[in-house]
Amino acid sequence: MRHEFSEVLNDLVDYFLLGDIQLLERFKQDHALPDDLAYAFTHNDSGDQAVREGVVLPVAGVENLPYHILFTLEGETPALRMPGSRLKHQRDGYVVRVEHGALMLYTWRILQHFTAKTLGDLIARYQAPGRPMIEVANGWYGVEVLAGALVRDGLYEPAFEFVLTRRWSRGEATTVDTRYSFSLRGYFD
Repeated sequence: MRHEFSEVLNDLVDYFLLGDIQLLERFKQDHALPDDLAYAFTHNDSGDQAVREGVVLPVAGVENLPYHILFTLEGETPALRMPGSRLKHQRDGYVVRVEHGALMLYTWRILQHFTAKTLGDLIARYQAPGRPMIEVANGWYGVEVLAGALVRDGLYEPAFEFVLTRRWSRGEATTVDTRYSFSLRGYFD
């Protein structure tokens, strides 16, 4: 099964983040982190710990463009590996943990003022159709991140695809390069 969302923007910050956002709230509380998670994640090892533990999956180097976002579940051929697509980046070794039945792609800005109110507002906004959030069973998932260009309406458009494989045991993203740049500048023109 594949879920596709179009016209997804990055809020002028070169990051997308993927994860169970309610799990991120619990991670914040468990580690007594401040409301400015962006500061905490960039000034101590809590961000790396969140990645290792599958709380958040960072995608860096995202230019300010509208993107197609795809979530592809195991058993389905990734769209960026199909004929006619242009695959530029493929990175494996990520894990995400789901405890609230949903995975959400969100932007770095939410981390800058991560309070119960802003989290509630974000979850409410994501109930509207077309928001990059999917329902999945709780548990652990291995994630491969693909980036490139897909043909849509006769034109190449930038895309990120998250290929999710259900894991039956806990995972750790210990080999992930969190600073890897998924830049697509000029690749889909």
